[in-house]
Amino acid sequence: MSRELVVYNSLTRQKEVFSPLQDGYVGMYVCGPTVYSDVHLGNCRTFMSFDMIYRYLMHLGYKVRYVRNITDVGHILDDGEDRMSKGARLDNLEPMEVAQKYTLGFHDMMRIFNTLSPSIEPRATGHILEQIEMVQDIIDHGYGYMKNGSVYFDTIKFAEKTGEYGKLSGRIIEELISESRDNLKNQDEKNHPSDFAIWMKASDEHIMKWNSPWSIGFPGWHLECSAMSTKYLGKQFDIHGGGNDLKFPHHENEIAQNVGACGCQPAKYWLHTNMLLMNGKKMSKSDGNTISPVELFTGDSIHVTKGYSPMVVKFFMLQSHYRSPNDLTDEALQAAEKGFKRLMDGNKTLSNLSSTVATDGPMDAKINAIMTSAYADMDDDFNTPRALAKVFELVPIINSLKEGQIALSEVSNQALDELKSFFQTIIFDIFGLMDETESNAGPLDGLMNLIIDLRQQARVNKDWPTSDKIRDSLNAINIQINDGKEGSSWGFK
Repeated sequence: MSRELVVYNSLTRQKEVFSPLQDGYVGMYVCGPTVYSDVHLGNCRTFMSFDMIYRYLMHLGYKVRYVRNITDVGHILDDGEDRMSKGARLDNLEPMEVAQKYTLGFHDMMRIFNTLSPSIEPRATGHILEQIEMVQDIIDHGYGYMKNGSVYFDTIKFAEKTGEYGKLSGRIIEELISESRDNLKNQDEKNHPSDFAIWMKASDEHIMKWNSPWSIGFPGWHLECSAMSTKYLGKQFDIHGGGNDLKFPHHENEIAQNVGACGCQPAKYWLHTNMLLMNGKKMSKSDGNTISPVELFTGDSIHVTKGYSPMVVKFFMLQSHYRSPNDLTDEALQAAEKGFKRLMDGNKTLSNLSSTVATDGPMDAKINAIMTSAYADMDDDFNTPRALAKVFELVPIINSLKEGQIALSEVSNQALDELKSFFQTIIFDIFGLMDETESNAGPLDGLMNLIIDLRQQARVNKDWPTSDKIRDSLNAINIQINDGKEGSSWGFK
């Protein structure tokens, strides 16, 4: 590649020059959602971050195979119930109905945020055979043992033989005892409390279960990502990503499974996003400190004074580095809304500028230096806030050219063309932002159809306060709902 990309590797805890295993190609696996409920805003931040990373790798010229899974079995809660089975019970649906419902909802939300689809999106339930094979490989290498039809990973034996367990999370074995997220009812089956299930025998009432050499049961939560990442990217691949909350136990146990099955580390670079806070605290349903994406768009929440468009929310996310905590507040969103508008206005102004000077304008070198610096920031572990700051250094120059404070003759037409290309590339192609005033098509249209459906449901239920609140919140951001005989439509005021 023509430029040197540096990434922070969670495994080594340092920045490293990115050098893929195969020149010109990148294999990237990112842990996707568990589809038992609507996607959480914090998870949206993770997926938007890896969308930006995916886009930037392609901008650098790499051919990227981006694999992001769907977890639809095996994610066990502390009370021993599978998340999918619990979702099915609460919604009075079959587990696959739950999976389909929330997978479609997840895809809708990703389109609303204008993220690119992954190259491959495998489901855990579609790869049971691969997971059974991996369990057998782990047993064959001496790291798995059977108890009453379940199979557990022997962390003590693995740690003693390889020295690998705990390297990613930085934890020692004594700290891992009660944190494996397995079925707590089966703790007495384990040789050691830090051992974790790679196959679990299902009870008679368990809905999702399959035949295996050990029992009728289901795979452990960590196993699916080990099996699917290596199936589509090979036993060793370039990047494994996910949220910081997955570092332990999920990613630590993934590494153990992969090394236990084939004797090799799965990923060369581990990338982790940090958490999304709200009002300075961790988001939590139990204390009411939470907001859904739809509530954020409509303003139907005590935590915001108005609704914010998807691109304003995305712009807000980009203002923090993916490895830094991001604190969502109403004030920060208001500032992001102003900043996003200023950026879009600057781009529109730029598109109408032209110069009579072919080359070598007095301002050319300054403009080129700022653009080069922005890309250098992106090369430094995808530093979007610093790159955005460089873009905003160019906006006053653009406005001054329009107003005449800087003569158009001071910037060559070649430099203006390069600046226009730069804005298109970094704002729209890499950051994945959209000018929401240009067209009703695309993600915004999908979002508005969703909001209109929610408002229609409220009206059918005669929930007039909610219906009015949605209309008034949209009004506040200059979007008008038009109700007619053919149904409701929307448009900008």
